[in-house]
Amino acid sequence: MPARVLVVDDVPANVKILEAKLTAEYFEVLTASHGRAALEIAQAEQPDIILLDVMMPEMDGFEVCRRLKADARTAHIPVVMVTALSDMGDRVTGLDAGADDFLTKPVNDLILLSRVKSLVRLKTSMDEWRLREATSGQLGGDLSAGAPFAEAEVSGRVLVIESDPFSGEKICHLLEQKHCTTVLAPTGKEGSRRCDTEEFDLVIVSLYLEDGDGLRLCSHLRSSERTRRLPILLVIEPEEMGGLVKGFEIGVNDYLFRPIEGNELWARVRTQMRRKRYQDLMRENYQRSLSLALTDSLTGLYNRRYLNAHLSSMIERSQSDGKPLSLFMLDIDHFKHVNDTYGHASGDEVLRQVAGLISHNLREFDLTARIGGEEFVVVMPDTPIAAAQMVADRMRKMVAETDMPLRGAATTSPQRVTVSIGVATLVDGEGGDELLRRADEALYAAKNAGRDRVMIATAKATV
Repeated sequence: MPARVLVVDDVPANVKILEAKLTAEYFEVLTASHGRAALEIAQAEQPDIILLDVMMPEMDGFEVCRRLKADARTAHIPVVMVTALSDMGDRVTGLDAGADDFLTKPVNDLILLSRVKSLVRLKTSMDEWRLREATSGQLGGDLSAGAPFAEAEVSGRVLVIESDPFSGEKICHLLEQKHCTTVLAPTGKEGSRRCDTEEFDLVIVSLYLEDGDGLRLCSHLRSSERTRRLPILLVIEPEEMGGLVKGFEIGVNDYLFRPIEGNELWARVRTQMRRKRYQDLMRENYQRSLSLALTDSLTGLYNRRYLNAHLSSMIERSQSDGKPLSLFMLDIDHFKHVNDTYGHASGDEVLRQVAGLISHNLREFDLTARIGGEEFVVVMPDTPIAAAQMVADRMRKMVAETDMPLRGAATTSPQRVTVSIGVATLVDGEGGDELLRRADEALYAAKNAGRDRVMIATAKATV
């Protein structure tokens, strides 16, 4: 997993030791000897993770971490404090400052490297969502990212899977004091069932469970689509380093050593909940932005931008597989008359009803788009021209036989509209623009022939 690590320590020997260990694992290492240099390098180089000493002159590691997390350019870079400080208060201070972990020297090399790799994987996932969000912005989407990571909501619903009643009740009590809702499951089977049927923001799993291995349960949670992104906090004994390393490899997000200290529990839980809230916001924002960028707000169908992008892929697949691809272009007859006579509100309702008739009566893998005004396009993979013509004619009859809510006229009799349709099938060497142009020509031929009919496109587009 190639990644760049920024090592920050004012003792050159400590820097060289960490640099040697990380380089041996094929990490690219950047170094800084004081806090201000670390901030500058982090902003300019955007490392994948920062290993940060606490005791440094001018600016200690706690302050460096706070500034990193307060800066939008560096807030998403994982920070691990690696220091000689061992007091519980220092550990909690580091976690409160925004650090993802606080490791006390001498650090077990296997634990350090496993932790670095797990946090790099996390950052890679976060970076992918941020990239998707940026892409949706380029497509015209809304990039309102919501609350920053450091300010994201932290209360939530926590599942505690713990076979020891005293330990489980203690964890639940501590979290409920912080306004979390908790559910205690005494066995892995019960915990798994709860995860399959209920929604949680975090799951806390003991390494040893009455009915099995906590790591096996963690592996199951990571392999299930429903719980793949659910944060997992593993509770272990200090001497169980091998289990912790395996946990990181499986995808455990964080850990707690027994005996559990309340402030550290809350600091780690809060960090995981904030991260989950932020990831959920990015995911929801991406989906919303993508929808705004690629769908028609009135009908909910795809728009011309999406049609143009996806039609190329469909044509490429059709040509590769040797299967037919057909499409039809549909236009509502005399739609200007509808708007002028009944008003634009009724016209919009007609568009929505026609869109619903089209999309609800096709296969799920057919592509339906509104390309502007009263024009729609339906693309049908693996469909020869004769079958496409039958579908188009069925659609024409369905629209003609459906009462439309055209309010505003003097008459109260049912009002109906008709559509004209042009059908074309892909020919060798043809691109999307030419295929659409031939369908459009067939559509206008249908209109010129009297409307409310289906016409087949010629094999070659006219110039």
